[in-house]
Amino acid sequence: MPVFRKFLPARPVLIAAAWIGVFGLSVAAVCFSYSWSKRIGYAQLGETAAHRLDLYATGLESELGKHEYLPGVLALDQAVLALLAAPDDPQLLEQANQRLANVNVRAGSLATLVMDKDGLVRAASNWYQSDSAVGKDLSKQPYFADAVRNGQAHFFARGAARDAPEYYFAQPVLREGALLGVVVVKISLEPIESTWIASASQTNPEIFLVLDENDVIIIASAPDWKNQKTNLLSLMLRARRENEPPTELIVPFNMASMEILEHGSHVLGPPAPRQASPRKLYTTQERSMLRQGWRMVTLSDAGSVIVNARQTAFGVGVLSAFIGLLGVYLAQRRSALASRLRAREALQQAHDELELRIARRTAELHQMNQELLREIGERKRAEQVLRESQDDLLHASRLAVLGQISAGVTHEINQPLTALRSLSYNTRLLLTRGETERVDKNLQSIADLAERMGRLTEQLKSFARKAPPMLGPVLLAKAVENTLLLLENRIRTEEVALQVDIDGALLALCDANRLEQVLINLCANALDAMSAAPAKTLAIAVWRADGRAWVRVGDSGPGIPPEVMGRLFEPFFSTKLSGQGLGLGLAISADIVREFGGALLAHNLAGGAAFEFDLNLIEENSHV
Repeated sequence: MPVFRKFLPARPVLIAAAWIGVFGLSVAAVCFSYSWSKRIGYAQLGETAAHRLDLYATGLESELGKHEYLPGVLALDQAVLALLAAPDDPQLLEQANQRLANVNVRAGSLATLVMDKDGLVRAASNWYQSDSAVGKDLSKQPYFADAVRNGQAHFFARGAARDAPEYYFAQPVLREGALLGVVVVKISLEPIESTWIASASQTNPEIFLVLDENDVIIIASAPDWKNQKTNLLSLMLRARRENEPPTELIVPFNMASMEILEHGSHVLGPPAPRQASPRKLYTTQERSMLRQGWRMVTLSDAGSVIVNARQTAFGVGVLSAFIGLLGVYLAQRRSALASRLRAREALQQAHDELELRIARRTAELHQMNQELLREIGERKRAEQVLRESQDDLLHASRLAVLGQISAGVTHEINQPLTALRSLSYNTRLLLTRGETERVDKNLQSIADLAERMGRLTEQLKSFARKAPPMLGPVLLAKAVENTLLLLENRIRTEEVALQVDIDGALLALCDANRLEQVLINLCANALDAMSAAPAKTLAIAVWRADGRAWVRVGDSGPGIPPEVMGRLFEPFFSTKLSGQGLGLGLAISADIVREFGGALLAHNLAGGAAFEFDLNLIEENSHV
């Protein structure tokens, strides 16, 4: 592979990772902005609802407070005390009725009553009306019993005629600690309820509810919800304690608590998605009215909060996606420029190294030619001394042949040198033009010519050196193919059957030449082992297992004796006849596999023996 190819900008894994990162960033931004916008919207909606709830609660408490003192004042009135002391005196009755009527008009209440200690109404502000309670026994009314027992009573009721909300204040009348009777003031809350209903029908921002201690809705801005028994407060209180929304429905609203907000507020909505769109959601706000034992609750429409949160999330998602795509584009552009610069630098470095190698090879060749010329001269001088000897003639002939060889080597070197200079110059021009495919072909030709020159000069050297392994991605199917090609003649001559089972896409991290050396050694040993076998079968398998690449070479020979198995990989140990091997093949093969990061193993099969080893696997989309 040429040096510059590793710098090409084809990086599908990095591009895919960048797209995934942009998508993940957009999703995270959408989720965060949606959650943040919804939380802010709920907070603003809750603040507005709490302000309105304070206003409504203040109005209701003010209306109740301005009448609460009235029973106590009437309980001290002389006309009332005189009547209760002499309830059958007509003159005192008339004075008490007039007094109650005047107070009722000034206070704006519905009616004021004076009952004796037995609960019989003795005087009333509406004594002149047909529906007056004068003479009626109201001892069974809750406010009468509470006033007698507790000293003061409050009671809410609905009017029988118009279903209007009414409220009763009761105060006992005492003289020297003795109970004389009870004064009752009845007021109407219908103006307040009507105001709430009218406000809800005009703007419909909230629904206001007043619940008594039994979770009964006594006042509501939604007329259909009045006098309904609900479990709203109990479920909300339990949800606060358990810190999770309850699963039961809230009666009569057919809604459930979907979420618990800050400060104990709730989000109410249908328990499951309905056909209607958009989905109806409410947020709650509460306020206690401790004196009356009531709780005011407001339900605010939260649909706009969800819509605004979705719009904000969509806008943030589009913006984050745009920023992410812009970042990916800039990063890819920068990477492409950097890759192009690195490729140019790598090509220049390869060119400089090639020029240096050519100069070094030329110097070596020149030195070898000078040495040959010196030897030829010496041999010619010796030839003059031993001219008459036949051996001298033969020696001279050999020197002539040696001169021819030297001339041939010189010719073989000069041709690649000329081609290398031309290809190098042409490559620089092609790189300037950006014709990378032709640059690749030229560099491959340069590499082949340099390899050819190396082989020629290596033949002239008298020593050998151990080259370090060049690890890289190797297609295992190709290595097996090259091995079988080298052994093809022997396999055909010895009539050996082949069984090849190879995963053609497996790549391993190793050196191709050394891997083929191992495969040739193992296959040659297998062929030697089957020399006397009646049926000869050479089996080669390549497969993937546990993240590793595995290679196995098996034969149908007699197998490996147990006493030999333990010494197979010892240097200079061999079971072959003298002169047929040095006993270094398996030892060298084991060392090569160990350098690749694997291990060479041997074991017997049902009909023969097998050698197998593992290699580091390279995925197809990885970059090495």
